[in-house]
Amino acid sequence: MAVRPVFVPQSGRPRVREVAVDFEWFAGFARSQQQKSIASLHRGALRQRVRHPLEIFSKSPEALGRSLSAFALTVEHPEHGLVPLESAFQAAKRFSRGGPYAELALASPRDARGDPRLRSSGLLLGFQWGAARLPNRPPTAFYDWLYLKALGRLDEAVRAQIRERGGFTGIAFNPEKSLNCQARSAALYAALAADGIGSPWVLDFESFAAAAYADAT
Repeated sequence: MAVRPVFVPQSGRPRVREVAVDFEWFAGFARSQQQKSIASLHRGALRQRVRHPLEIFSKSPEALGRSLSAFALTVEHPEHGLVPLESAFQAAKRFSRGGPYAELALASPRDARGDPRLRSSGLLLGFQWGAARLPNRPPTAFYDWLYLKALGRLDEAVRAQIRERGGFTGIAFNPEKSLNCQARSAALYAALAADGIGSPWVLDFESFAAAAYADAT
Protein backbone atom coordinates (compact mmCIF):
# COMPACT_ATOMS: atom_id res chain seq x y z
CA MET A 1 0.00 0.00 0.00
CA ALA A 2 1.02 3.58 -0.55
CA VAL A 3 -0.33 7.09 0.07
CA ARG A 4 -0.31 9.91 -2.48
CA PRO A 5 -2.04 13.30 -2.59
CA VAL A 6 -4.79 14.14 -5.03
CA PHE A 7 -4.85 17.86 -5.78
CA VAL A 8 -8.37 19.28 -5.92
CA PRO A 9 -9.00 22.82 -7.24
CA GLN A 10 -11.33 24.91 -5.14
CA SER A 11 -12.68 28.43 -5.03
CA GLY A 12 -11.04 30.83 -2.61
CA ARG A 13 -7.92 30.12 -0.57
CA PRO A 14 -6.17 27.85 -0.38
CA ARG A 15 -6.71 27.41 -4.09
CA VAL A 16 -5.75 23.73 -3.98
CA ARG A 17 -6.93 21.14 -1.46
CA GLU A 18 -4.81 18.03 -0.95
CA VAL A 19 -6.66 14.77 -0.38
CA ALA A 20 -4.49 11.92 0.92
CA VAL A 21 -5.44 8.64 -0.75
CA ASP A 22 -4.40 5.13 0.28
CA PHE A 23 -4.05 2.76 -2.66
CA GLU A 24 -2.39 -0.43 -3.79
CA TRP A 25 1.11 0.16 -5.16
CA PHE A 26 2.42 -2.01 -8.00
CA ALA A 27 6.22 -2.08 -7.82
CA GLY A 28 8.36 -1.61 -10.90
CA PHE A 29 9.17 1.06 -13.47
CA ALA A 30 7.43 -0.61 -16.43
CA ARG A 31 4.61 1.44 -17.92
CA SER A 32 2.16 -1.38 -17.22
CA GLN A 33 3.04 -1.43 -13.52
CA GLN A 34 2.85 2.33 -13.17
CA GLN A 35 -0.50 2.45 -14.91
CA LYS A 36 -1.83 -0.20 -12.54
CA SER A 37 -0.77 2.04 -9.65
CA ILE A 38 -2.43 5.04 -11.31
CA ALA A 39 -5.68 3.12 -11.76
CA SER A 40 -5.58 2.07 -8.12
CA LEU A 41 -4.90 5.64 -6.99
CA HIS A 42 -7.78 6.94 -9.06
CA ARG A 43 -10.16 4.33 -7.65
CA GLY A 44 -9.19 5.59 -4.21
CA ALA A 45 -9.75 9.19 -5.31
CA LEU A 46 -13.22 8.34 -6.62
CA ARG A 47 -14.08 6.74 -3.28
CA GLN A 48 -13.27 10.12 -1.73
CA ARG A 49 -15.59 11.79 -4.24
CA VAL A 50 -12.90 13.36 -6.38
CA ARG A 51 -14.54 13.73 -9.78
CA HIS A 52 -12.77 12.55 -12.96
CA PRO A 53 -9.13 12.71 -11.78
CA LEU A 54 -6.33 13.19 -14.31
CA GLU A 55 -2.85 11.71 -13.97
CA ILE A 56 -0.18 14.13 -15.23
CA PHE A 57 2.90 12.11 -16.05
CA SER A 58 4.89 11.00 -19.09
CA LYS A 59 3.40 7.50 -18.57
CA SER A 60 -0.16 8.63 -17.91
CA PRO A 61 -2.79 6.38 -19.49
CA GLU A 62 -4.37 9.50 -21.05
CA ALA A 63 -2.82 11.52 -23.87
CA LEU A 64 -3.91 14.71 -22.10
CA GLY A 65 -1.97 13.78 -18.98
CA ARG A 66 1.13 12.91 -20.99
CA SER A 67 0.98 16.21 -22.87
CA LEU A 68 0.88 18.15 -19.59
CA SER A 69 4.08 16.64 -18.22
CA ALA A 70 6.82 19.16 -17.41
CA PHE A 71 9.01 17.14 -19.77
CA ALA A 72 6.52 17.72 -22.63
CA LEU A 73 5.50 21.35 -22.05
CA THR A 74 7.58 24.27 -23.31
CA VAL A 75 8.03 27.81 -22.07
CA GLU A 76 9.47 30.96 -23.63
CA HIS A 77 12.82 31.54 -21.94
CA PRO A 78 13.96 35.20 -21.78
CA GLU A 79 17.37 34.36 -23.24
CA HIS A 80 17.10 31.03 -25.05
CA GLY A 81 13.69 31.11 -26.69
CA LEU A 82 11.36 28.12 -26.54
CA VAL A 83 12.74 25.43 -24.22
CA PRO A 84 11.34 22.51 -22.19
CA LEU A 85 9.63 23.63 -19.00
CA GLU A 86 11.69 21.30 -16.80
CA SER A 87 14.95 22.53 -18.33
CA ALA A 88 13.96 26.17 -17.83
CA PHE A 89 13.11 25.53 -14.18
CA GLN A 90 16.42 23.83 -13.40
CA ALA A 91 18.38 26.51 -15.28
CA ALA A 92 16.86 29.29 -13.17
CA LYS A 93 17.97 28.01 -9.75
CA ARG A 94 20.30 30.22 -7.67
CA PHE A 95 22.25 28.59 -4.86
CA SER A 96 24.42 29.76 -2.01
CA ARG A 97 27.52 28.42 -3.78
CA GLY A 98 26.68 28.73 -7.45
CA GLY A 99 24.16 29.15 -10.20
CA PRO A 100 22.12 29.89 -12.02
CA TYR A 101 23.40 27.42 -14.59
CA ALA A 102 21.63 29.09 -17.49
CA GLU A 103 22.97 26.67 -20.11
CA LEU A 104 20.76 23.95 -18.63
CA ALA A 105 17.83 25.61 -20.40
CA LEU A 106 19.24 24.15 -23.62
CA ALA A 107 19.70 20.65 -22.18
CA SER A 108 17.14 17.87 -22.31
CA PRO A 109 14.79 17.79 -19.30
CA ARG A 110 16.39 14.59 -18.03
CA ASP A 111 19.94 15.94 -18.35
CA ALA A 112 19.00 19.28 -16.79
CA ARG A 113 17.36 17.66 -13.78
CA GLY A 114 20.29 15.28 -13.33
CA ASP A 115 23.06 17.88 -13.49
CA PRO A 116 25.28 17.22 -10.41
CA ARG A 117 25.81 20.94 -9.77
CA LEU A 118 22.19 21.22 -8.65
CA ARG A 119 23.04 19.02 -5.68
CA SER A 120 26.50 20.38 -4.86
CA SER A 121 25.92 24.14 -4.89
CA GLY A 122 24.45 24.61 -1.44
CA LEU A 123 21.11 26.02 -0.38
CA LEU A 124 18.53 27.15 -2.89
CA LEU A 125 18.25 30.94 -2.54
CA GLY A 126 15.83 31.72 -5.33
CA PHE A 127 15.59 31.93 -9.10
CA GLN A 128 16.87 34.05 -11.98
CA TRP A 129 14.47 34.78 -14.84
CA GLY A 130 15.99 37.20 -17.30
CA ALA A 131 17.10 40.23 -15.32
CA ALA A 132 14.74 39.46 -12.43
CA ARG A 133 15.85 37.74 -9.24
CA LEU A 134 12.83 35.95 -7.83
CA PRO A 135 12.39 34.48 -4.34
CA ASN A 136 11.73 30.88 -3.40
CA ARG A 137 8.71 31.95 -1.34
CA PRO A 138 5.96 30.89 -1.45
CA PRO A 139 7.78 27.59 -1.83
CA THR A 140 6.17 26.33 -5.07
CA ALA A 141 5.42 29.73 -6.61
CA PHE A 142 8.16 29.92 -9.23
CA TYR A 143 7.51 26.39 -10.51
CA ASP A 144 3.75 27.04 -10.60
CA TRP A 145 4.31 30.36 -12.41
CA LEU A 146 6.42 28.69 -15.10
CA TYR A 147 3.98 25.82 -15.43
CA LEU A 148 1.07 28.19 -16.00
CA LYS A 149 3.14 30.14 -18.52
CA ALA A 150 3.55 26.86 -20.40
CA LEU A 151 -0.22 26.25 -20.22
CA GLY A 152 -0.71 29.66 -21.81
CA ARG A 153 0.97 28.33 -24.95
CA LEU A 154 -1.58 25.55 -25.39
CA ASP A 155 -4.78 25.63 -27.40
CA GLU A 156 -7.79 26.82 -25.46
CA ALA A 157 -9.47 23.49 -26.20
CA VAL A 158 -6.74 21.72 -24.21
CA ARG A 159 -7.03 24.14 -21.30
CA ALA A 160 -10.80 23.60 -21.31
CA GLN A 161 -10.18 19.89 -20.76
CA ILE A 162 -8.01 20.73 -17.73
CA ARG A 163 -10.78 22.89 -16.25
CA GLU A 164 -13.25 20.03 -16.58
CA ARG A 165 -11.31 17.76 -14.21
CA GLY A 166 -12.11 17.50 -10.53
CA GLY A 167 -8.66 16.45 -9.34
CA PHE A 168 -5.10 15.86 -10.47
CA THR A 169 -2.52 13.23 -9.54
CA GLY A 170 1.18 12.62 -10.09
CA ILE A 171 2.06 9.02 -9.29
CA ALA A 172 5.81 9.76 -9.37
CA PHE A 173 5.48 12.63 -6.88
CA ASN A 174 6.42 11.74 -3.32
CA PRO A 175 5.76 14.69 -0.97
CA GLU A 176 8.32 13.32 1.47
CA LYS A 177 11.07 13.73 -1.12
CA SER A 178 9.93 16.51 -3.47
CA LEU A 179 8.32 19.93 -3.30
CA ASN A 180 7.08 20.89 -6.75
CA CYS A 181 4.41 18.87 -8.53
CA GLN A 182 2.95 19.38 -11.98
CA ALA A 183 -0.39 17.95 -10.81
CA ARG A 184 -0.64 20.64 -8.14
CA SER A 185 0.22 23.31 -10.70
CA ALA A 186 -2.56 22.09 -13.00
CA ALA A 187 -5.03 22.14 -10.11
CA LEU A 188 -3.96 25.69 -9.31
CA TYR A 189 -4.72 26.74 -12.89
CA ALA A 190 -8.17 25.17 -12.71
CA ALA A 191 -8.87 26.94 -9.41
CA LEU A 192 -7.73 30.35 -10.68
CA ALA A 193 -9.77 29.97 -13.85
CA ALA A 194 -12.86 29.05 -11.82
CA ASP A 195 -12.40 32.25 -9.82
CA GLY A 196 -12.23 34.38 -12.95
CA ILE A 197 -8.45 34.60 -13.37
CA GLY A 198 -8.58 33.06 -16.81
CA SER A 199 -5.13 34.02 -18.12
CA PRO A 200 -2.75 33.84 -15.13
CA TRP A 201 0.24 33.39 -17.48
CA VAL A 202 0.13 37.10 -18.35
CA LEU A 203 0.79 38.09 -14.71
CA ASP A 204 4.25 39.02 -13.49
CA PHE A 205 5.62 36.86 -10.70
CA GLU A 206 4.57 39.15 -7.84
CA SER A 207 1.03 39.58 -9.14
CA PHE A 208 0.72 35.85 -9.73
CA ALA A 209 1.90 35.02 -6.21
CA ALA A 210 -0.53 37.52 -4.70
CA ALA A 211 -3.42 36.01 -6.64
CA ALA A 212 -2.50 32.37 -6.11
CA TYR A 213 -1.42 31.98 -2.48
CA ALA A 214 -2.79 32.94 0.88
CA ASP A 215 0.75 33.48 2.23
CA ALA A 216 2.18 35.50 -0.65
CA THR A 217 4.55 37.72 1.35
